[in-house]
Amino acid sequence: MSDVIVAESLEKRFDDVVAVDRIDFAVREGEIFGFLGPNGAGKTTTMKMIQCVSPKTAGTLRVFGMDVSTRPRQIKQHLGVVPQENNLDPDFTAYQNLTIYARYFGIPRKTAEERAEELLDFMQLREKSDVLIDKLSGGMKRRLIIARALVNDPELLILDEPTIGLDPQARHLIWEKLKEIQAQGNTQVMTTHYLDEAARLCDRLVIMDHGKILVEGSPGSLISEYAGTDIVEADSTPQVMACLDAIGASYDAVGDVVQVFTGRPHDVVRALMESCSHEKVLARPATLEDVFLKLTGRTLRE
Repeated sequence: MSDVIVAESLEKRFDDVVAVDRIDFAVREGEIFGFLGPNGAGKTTTMKMIQCVSPKTAGTLRVFGMDVSTRPRQIKQHLGVVPQENNLDPDFTAYQNLTIYARYFGIPRKTAEERAEELLDFMQLREKSDVLIDKLSGGMKRRLIIARALVNDPELLILDEPTIGLDPQARHLIWEKLKEIQAQGNTQVMTTHYLDEAARLCDRLVIMDHGKILVEGSPGSLISEYAGTDIVEADSTPQVMACLDAIGASYDAVGDVVQVFTGRPHDVVRALMESCSHEKVLARPATLEDVFLKLTGRTLRE
């Protein structure tokens, strides 16, 4: 597979603030690639440079082999963008939002109308074709924004928090549609704060913090490397920690809970319940969220 996006020593500065600090990554054709990180990590700034709406400060960034600094117009012709905010035109119906947007790409009216109908069907919005935007639910608006991003038949789809604020049913429907789009050969780059979403959709991802890439890999490989297969949780008491020390278990104290990252959860649980007589013990599979918190910390950022 060829690389759709290649970044080398990519940097973005705003006066004295380094938002993106000399990062390297590559996105392969046909994959879903994720950028994860706390607020202010640099992921959205990176996405804006890929979209050619924010110029890079230094380094190189190529999309479809083209330099973002010299060929932004040509690059944008290959992109479909799903922004985090709802920027649909409230004066138009769902159908009109698609057909009018298609004209920005020079798509002939008849072709635009055909694509609009196909995309409304694909995103299960046909019955809302003539409904004004303000009358649509949050999930319908997100599906329509994705449909709009597909009007120009893009090779690369940019997704900024694609399911933000949606209920589980709407999120799962969008996940299904994004995987269908990928199966047709589309490459996708996304940011999300939903770690289960990243684990479900992304073939590979990076976790960023303070403008740097901390780790890169598939969700499964990152979980295995940084969190192990399982996590055992128990109350953070002196007795529990003494028991874990006695069996040589490595643990982290997180508030009133102790977490043990282990590949032998049954042994740890048995030690806590039998040797320490501790009854409140939880064993669960490790997740991408555990990796995220371990690498970026648990402090709330605004």
